[in-house]
Amino acid sequence: MASRDVTTDVIILTQTVVGILGNFSLFCHYIILYFTGCRSRSTDVILQHLIVANFLTLLSKGVPQTMAAFGCKLSPSDFGCKLLFFLHRVGRGVSMGSICLLCVFQVIMISPQNSRWAVLQAKAPQYILPSMCLCWTLQMLVNTKYPLYVNGKLSDKNKTKKKDLGYCIYALLLLLPDVSCLGLMLWATGSMVFLLYRHKKQVQHIRRNNASPRSLPESRATKTILLLVSSFVYFYTLSSIFQVILTLFDNPSWFLVNISAIMAAWFPTVSPFLLMSRDSTLYSLYFCFWYFQKRSSELRV
Repeated sequence: MASRDVTTDVIILTQTVVGILGNFSLFCHYIILYFTGCRSRSTDVILQHLIVANFLTLLSKGVPQTMAAFGCKLSPSDFGCKLLFFLHRVGRGVSMGSICLLCVFQVIMISPQNSRWAVLQAKAPQYILPSMCLCWTLQMLVNTKYPLYVNGKLSDKNKTKKKDLGYCIYALLLLLPDVSCLGLMLWATGSMVFLLYRHKKQVQHIRRNNASPRSLPESRATKTILLLVSSFVYFYTLSSIFQVILTLFDNPSWFLVNISAIMAAWFPTVSPFLLMSRDSTLYSLYFCFWYFQKRSSELRV
């Protein structure tokens, strides 16, 4: 095995382990918040679904690549291989839908009271869970036939023009949700940047007085979402470029396949650490846990 193949296998294994641990830690954080009775934010529901989507993406990409590194490769006709392709597509789609919904929701919540979005601010939290359920359902329906086309593209060398046309139409159907979500993300990101800039000007003007207590948390949450969106778009662009490169080769090298898998797993690996680094409640919980542990040890002594 070439040294570069060993290096990429180690990177994939490290990504999978670190990403699963990061998402599991963030998931445990939300469980602790629930059982301690802490008031959850409306966006927490979206982030919880994002964690599940991250798990799907990491497991469906990291597990087969790790198995292949140890010499256990799945053929395209295996049911397990088709299932992994399906789960990866669903996880990737739900991840994009979660980020898109997060952006749109935040734009609605930070909009001024005199804007056209003001009427939705009270109702928006009620539609988060139904929107996420709809996102899961649509992704499962859209990607149902994807494993069949994967099998055809990889193993059937004598495709008819009718099959090629069907594959192209289905590829366009798969691209439609992605393009729609990216368009909404760009619009929402531009709107958030504009609102943050205007808010900064207003705060500078009234800083000599008492500023609104709800403006600072909203600004911090908006900046976190902007960081999350920019990371997603960056890694999604890199992953898409490598996916296009893979389709240009009839028999791509294993190294190129590994690099594509690494690009696809970056956002699910990095995103939980971005969220934890910006979450002040996480540090408060850890501090309380450390304090009670210290007090308990002192009482035993």
